Amino acid sequence: MINTAGKKNRPLLGFYLLVVYVVIQFSWWSYLMFSLNNEIYHLKTELNIIKASSLTEATVQGNELEKKLHARWGMIIGEGTVFFILLISGIVITRSSFNKENALNLRQKNFILSITHELRSPLASARLQMETLSLRELNREKQQEIIQGAMGDIDRLNTLVENILLAARIEDSTFRIHRETIDMRELILGILPKEKFEQRDHRKITLDLPEGILVSVDRFSFPSILLNLYENAVKYSSPGSGIHIRLVQENKTVCLSVTDEGVGVKEEDKELIFKKFFRAGNEETRSTKGTGLGLYIAKYLSVLHGGDLRIRDNFPKGSIFEFTLPAHI
Repeated sequence: MINTAGKKNRPLLGFYLLVVYVVIQFSWWSYLMFSLNNEIYHLKTELNIIKASSLTEATVQGNELEKKLHARWGMIIGEGTVFFILLISGIVITRSSFNKENALNLRQKNFILSITHELRSPLASARLQMETLSLRELNREKQQEIIQGAMGDIDRLNTLVENILLAARIEDSTFRIHRETIDMRELILGILPKEKFEQRDHRKITLDLPEGILVSVDRFSFPSILLNLYENAVKYSSPGSGIHIRLVQENKTVCLSVTDEGVGVKEEDKELIFKKFFRAGNEETRSTKGTGLGLYIAKYLSVLHGGDLRIRDNFPKGSIFEFTLPAHI
């Protein structure tokens, strides 16, 4: 097996070797400067003693030479200190940039691996179900069940494609929203028909959606926030577990929360899960589906709407994602 980690670290190793070479050269230059100044000082001292008319005059001139020597030492030390501060700062910045680039490359690699799987899976599943319909004589109930399964796969594929396109528009800074005042209950019920999603995802969905809560949102981008939070809850929870979607207004703030009973999120990953391509673990060993785009998009759109998206632990297990935004009063 090729040692890819070694190849990735070669540029940084070359940089460190260059730094070592520069430090050695600078140290040698400093040594030569100190030696040269000392030599000049001793020669001038001997010359002054020879030229001086008295011991007092030689002493005064010697003191002046010593002050100049110390001043030059101070200058060399000062310049050396500034040089080393700049050098260390450069090393820290370069190392940080290298680590960030490595982390981004790893996330992009994971994204490519996951997107390949995510595109193939629903297509293969839908094809298999359509072939089953065409090759077998099934009763109407079984046909409807297979059709619903195929439509669910197509819905997931459509969500995946939409996320990829939306992430590309966000990256190019071409995405804009157009807000309008909307009743949140009606909007959510239109996005998440409870019976359909319960049957498709095998989860117990509870909705706590009071009437009359108005917000100013983009009708076309808001569904991406809710669907990505819901899909995340499905991915990281078990069949038969509950997903609770709650809407509440407190003073001038509206909070939409999506609660699951899944595996939860490690404390060290809570700040990273909203980054593009981030997924906990390694793509070769990870069992859950996903591309690392859903929460990134949800966070971006939340902020674009003038709100925020946060995560906290659900007890005894699972996570709570809270999307807050100003109420329309």
